[in-house]
Amino acid sequence: MAHSPKANAIPISIAGMLVTLGVVYGDIGTSPMYVTKALLSGQGGIMSVNEEFILGALSLVIWTVTLLTTVKYVLVSLKADNHGEGGIFALYSLVRRYGKWLIIPAMLGGSALLADGILTPAVTITTAVEGLRTIPGAQEALGLNQTNVVIITLIIVCILFAVQRAGTSKIGRAFGPVMTFWFLFLGGAGLYYVLGNLSILRAINPLYGIQFLFSPHNHAGIMILGSCFLATTGAEALYSDMGHVGKGNIYATWPFVKVCLILSYLGQGAWLLSNAGNPELVAVSDLNPFFQMLGPSIRPFAVVLSTAAAIIASQALITGAFSLVSEASRLDLMPHMQVFYPAETKGQLYIPMVNNVLWAGCAVVILLFQTSAHMEAAYGLAITITMLCTTVLLFTYLRKIKDLKLLPWVFLAFFVVLEGFFFGSSLTKFFHGGYFTVLMALAIMAIMVAWYFGTNVERRQATLLPVKKYVHMLDQLRHDDTVDRLADNLVYLVGTGDREHLDRDVLYSILDRHPKRAQAYWFVCVEVTDDPYTCAYAVENFGSDFIFKVHLYLGYKVPQRVNAYLRQIVGELSRSGELPPQPRQYSVYEDPGTIGSFRFCMLRKTLSPESDVTPIDRFAISLKYAIRSVAGSPVRWYGLESSNVLIEYVPLFTKFRSAEHLVRIR
Repeated sequence: MAHSPKANAIPISIAGMLVTLGVVYGDIGTSPMYVTKALLSGQGGIMSVNEEFILGALSLVIWTVTLLTTVKYVLVSLKADNHGEGGIFALYSLVRRYGKWLIIPAMLGGSALLADGILTPAVTITTAVEGLRTIPGAQEALGLNQTNVVIITLIIVCILFAVQRAGTSKIGRAFGPVMTFWFLFLGGAGLYYVLGNLSILRAINPLYGIQFLFSPHNHAGIMILGSCFLATTGAEALYSDMGHVGKGNIYATWPFVKVCLILSYLGQGAWLLSNAGNPELVAVSDLNPFFQMLGPSIRPFAVVLSTAAAIIASQALITGAFSLVSEASRLDLMPHMQVFYPAETKGQLYIPMVNNVLWAGCAVVILLFQTSAHMEAAYGLAITITMLCTTVLLFTYLRKIKDLKLLPWVFLAFFVVLEGFFFGSSLTKFFHGGYFTVLMALAIMAIMVAWYFGTNVERRQATLLPVKKYVHMLDQLRHDDTVDRLADNLVYLVGTGDREHLDRDVLYSILDRHPKRAQAYWFVCVEVTDDPYTCAYAVENFGSDFIFKVHLYLGYKVPQRVNAYLRQIVGELSRSGELPPQPRQYSVYEDPGTIGSFRFCMLRKTLSPESDVTPIDRFAISLKYAIRSVAGSPVRWYGLESSNVLIEYVPLFTKFRSAEHLVRIR
């Protein structure tokens, strides 16, 4: 099967590295705005600052970023690409044949990642807006009333989600330069304070972190790891966005990004040491070292720049959520939805329903938690779940595909223990906001589970009939003048069964429901391939020139525009003589061509109350149909809005319960 050239590796270039800085690092790049603030809050504030705390906490942050981001994602995960694509569902596509149980970490990790996509815009933009309080004039205008911050944040979030329909290709061109400047600003500001206190570089030694973690002076205890983990939020994006920017560009840019991040954390630590016990800072409400360490003349610029970075980080998560849902639906883990491709590249897509759900969820988070400090309690828990699930799938990849013996077990043990610590520390914040993350992830997971098991019930109940057995009957029907012709070409979208058989529902619709006469019958099967950019097809004609079963092989990144693809195929078969001419007597065109009219018949299965299925199966299939009704019409899924479509409801063929025998009494 031929693959598109787009599946080839994206070369390393200056332009590619700029795009990478703008697309990949938005989330992890805004972490310095709230990580040190969270650490300080957990320790008890500025009056509790001492050298042991600063060196220990920063050491934990530096090695958290090193182990989870550099080692796990940059050095290991990026090698587990699926034809250049990354992310938890791309990884699942690679390993799913090695065990049905692997669907569990794939669905759980994907659900948690989508939940994280709701939290990220809320926490990053709120943190940036709260930075206005560090500006004297703005502080007087905002006051201590958090309502003003909430209103400004909601306005920015509403604008952000409202512009998604237009696409982000033009805005995206500015993302790279802005984020490059942002990282230079982070590194430069941090370097200024590091040069004033070079002893802060001792935090690079991991022993300081280990000693402080178990020190009695660690007021937060194990919970400090939850705050440290915030420094790696966005690490998953390095893997998920690999298909958009290429692994080479990530390898080339990560050292620069990491150095800037570490310098920012070290600079904030040096500033805290020089201001330990400062009585003026004690009076500052919700002290944020990131903004506070900057001079008053620089702070307005820093707030504007950080807000821009927060918006870019949010944009990356929103775009990633669109891609994630699209990939999940192509893998039959979520319902199909209407997808738009507003930009020149297929990587830029827009799903209205997902956008609206994220919009509503983000607004609820802002209104519910109000402050970034409260949001941070919920933030991080979701991403620890995703990382644990990715670790399990990577273990399977290393063991089964790479055929390594000892390394996969070492990898699994080390990262499950490490991420387990982070998960446990984040879980301690469950009743302080973490519950919201869990509930969101469970809700998304429930949709995936219902869709997956409902689809399995349908597949188990399906009955396949040999097409060749009905060729003669279909030939009679198409020549039967007593039946009105429905269309020249009658098209059904069918499942991915073998080429020789069709689902009984389809033949039932044509022959039993109401005889449907046509010149040619088309049964189109869309099969999603692991290669994201496959565009190919195969045809079976059953020894006839009027029955065609078409297999469309489309990568999970390719839009499923069935109407356009089918017309291309029909044209090719007509030119090759496999399809007889279909002359059109009436047309507004001088040359109407040799292809007649089309009618698409969409079958919607319904479950009869008399169907003999278990209560669990009935619940699963009913829930799937309920989700399907909300998700939208298949007419949109396959780009058939402008086509002649007939929607027909047929019963889900199952074994029916036997009824009591009736006795005639008169």
